[in-house]
Amino acid sequence: MLHLLTTIGERRGTAQGPQPATALGRAVLRQGGSSARKIADAERDAVRREARLADAFRLGLYIPAATIAAAEADVAGTGVIDPTETPPDPRLLHQFSPEACQTTRILPWRRIGGQVVVLTSQPDLLDRHGDLLRQAFGTVRCAVTTDEALDAALEQIASGTLIDRAEQLVPDPESCRTWNPRRATLWTAGGLLACLGFWLVAPGLSVALLYGWAVLTLVLHMWLKLAALLVMRRDRRDDAAPAAEPLRLPIVTVLVPLFKEEDIAGHLVARLAKLDYPRELLDICLLLEEDDQTTRSVLRDTNLPRWMRSIVVPPGTLKTKPRALNYGLGFARGSIIGVYDAEDAPAPDQIRRIVARFAQRDRSVACLQGVLDFYNAGTNWLSRCFALEYATWFRIVLPGLERLGLVIPLGGTTLFFRRDVLEELGGWDAHNVTEDADLGIRLARHGYRTELIQTVTGEEANCRAWPWVKQRSRWLKGYAVTYAVHMRSPRQLWRDLGAWRFFGVQLLFLGTLTQFALAPVLWSFWLLPLGFGHPLLGLIPGWAFVVLGSVFLMAEVLNIATAATAVTRADKPWLIKWAPTLHFYFPLAALAAWKGLGELLWKPFYWDKTSHGIFPGKAP
Repeated sequence: MLHLLTTIGERRGTAQGPQPATALGRAVLRQGGSSARKIADAERDAVRREARLADAFRLGLYIPAATIAAAEADVAGTGVIDPTETPPDPRLLHQFSPEACQTTRILPWRRIGGQVVVLTSQPDLLDRHGDLLRQAFGTVRCAVTTDEALDAALEQIASGTLIDRAEQLVPDPESCRTWNPRRATLWTAGGLLACLGFWLVAPGLSVALLYGWAVLTLVLHMWLKLAALLVMRRDRRDDAAPAAEPLRLPIVTVLVPLFKEEDIAGHLVARLAKLDYPRELLDICLLLEEDDQTTRSVLRDTNLPRWMRSIVVPPGTLKTKPRALNYGLGFARGSIIGVYDAEDAPAPDQIRRIVARFAQRDRSVACLQGVLDFYNAGTNWLSRCFALEYATWFRIVLPGLERLGLVIPLGGTTLFFRRDVLEELGGWDAHNVTEDADLGIRLARHGYRTELIQTVTGEEANCRAWPWVKQRSRWLKGYAVTYAVHMRSPRQLWRDLGAWRFFGVQLLFLGTLTQFALAPVLWSFWLLPLGFGHPLLGLIPGWAFVVLGSVFLMAEVLNIATAATAVTRADKPWLIKWAPTLHFYFPLAALAAWKGLGELLWKPFYWDKTSHGIFPGKAP
């Protein structure tokens, strides 16, 4: 095809310059959409990039969608209909199903003269889905509309159906939506009463078991961090240099959930505009809650590029990020689906690197996780410690988990998926407030792999103590819910993951939760050097306290060494001097753990919103 276009262009160019080589290109020329030379160049680029001609004309040449629709209708010998002005018959729509309309990009409009008129922006889709349409409606004929009008009509008529689907995409056995706070409260009360009874019967053994579990999880976490640090000393060849791009580039959709982001929406558009990827292949979807009039007003006053669009998420039974992502997924156009947060500043070449890595891998690699960093790390002490923690997690621990063959709990942003796999798994669990970590486990359980890729996205560090605690409590609450969901059937989880990865899930989720929740138990050992007694005095020999003190010292040294290595890899060695102060930073997480665990009993699906744009710093 590329050779044919080039040959035609060269032959015609001798007499009258390059001419359009496709029927659609010639129709656009007749509509006065652009010059013959520009249309011919866009045709060649579209073939090389495997882009739709209509997208190449609309996004590459800035030809209005209405002009392209008229050209498509000219080629197909039909007319143009705007379903927002003349709405479709809702009975036909629901007979076909709104989900099928999104998948096929075909909208049943009205029955006229014994035939059903269907609307699409791509008339060639009728051949692909002809059997499905004839089975549903009998004889059909086609009219043309724009993608924007088709989506708007779906939102007007079927938003309730689509949002219900978005809230229940994940199958019941893998979702936390059946979580019962009343039952959880009863189980918690019963467990506490059992612990109290055991303590009354055997107080010494109870104390020993409590301290023993806290120390055991500390030692196991030390082992995991040390193992990750050691395996990270071997640089992987894939990350040494970007992979070569495939000859034909796919469409990439990036979903960006926004809620009360009036202070950052304008900055976000400017940062995403720096992405270096062909505009006709880039589909940025800004997901807005219907009742968030402030953010919607800001974006209405913002001149959005043509490759960026707003999707309004209707109200439902809850309001969470994964619910918005599921809703937006139905309107996505790409075969690769990415996720960014409102404050993100991705590296300009990030999409190209993602596409190149996916092209190198087979379908078993279903997800790529980028590196998150902070562009305002120097704001205050809290942001410096947060930056140290993030560097350790994304540059040491997560890559280490990958190389150790363990399950990777995903981060909430700079995530990219193969769309077909994401839809196969049911997208995100709309009720889970840590939907990213949950999806990481579900990917592994279904036989798919996640890889870390060394492309960086800058974020805004949370620099205020109480908002930090609220954000962390949401994360830890989600960890608890995710662990409870996947441990409904431990035997099945073992079969799905195998013994090694099953052990990793126990350590990453249960171990992390108990480490933070039982942090005061470990802090109690400070009573001895301060001259006070300790509950374990008389229960264990004196030399055991020396051993425990050595373990705590080694844990601190390991934390500092790991953080120092991580920020050196992040080109922020100036943060090393702050690494020893992490000892005073993590107590905040203990408070967050108890807040999050408490919320499981009365508002398990509540999304504690983190405000952005307060300490923006200097984004890359």
